[in-house]
Amino acid sequence: MTIASTGTGRLFSARCCGAARLAAVTTSVLMLAGCGSDIAPQPQQARPTESTQTDFGDLEVHYNAVRTDLLTPDMARAYGIERSANRVLLNVAMLQKTPGGAAVPVDGAVTVHAHNLNAQLKDLQMRRMQEGPAITFIGEVGISGDEILVFNISVEPATGGGRRQVQFKREFSGN
Repeated sequence: MTIASTGTGRLFSARCCGAARLAAVTTSVLMLAGCGSDIAPQPQQARPTESTQTDFGDLEVHYNAVRTDLLTPDMARAYGIERSANRVLLNVAMLQKTPGGAAVPVDGAVTVHAHNLNAQLKDLQMRRMQEGPAITFIGEVGISGDEILVFNISVEPATGGGRRQVQFKREFSGN
């Protein structure tokens, strides 16, 4: 089964989208947060104003950051993530493009440094996760109230090609 990625026309193997599963569940949680129920409404997560992927020719780097309280309790427990309005989860995946146009997960090294707009450094330890053929790197960082975080991501795929850098920022509202 293949899925066309939004706006690019590239095809991705459904097997390599394990990293996307976490993002899909996160998106589902965001969408359901507005549905009617007896539960108090969750604050809305801002939509990314920047791209959530960077194309380096033969390598794609996908990344996203969300507050951890938006994850389901089961998902947070399964991945050892602390749910909190004052914690953010960063998810990074590398996909190598094949000659046929498909993209497959690739292992490697991911390091991340984050800071807020006051130049306060945020400790972010990334850990490797694998589910089937999908390989992702996740890390958590604390926030204090409303913060804009700048993530400096450095990836080095095991397939070679050297280290590549990505920077993106995201605004979060904590409690």
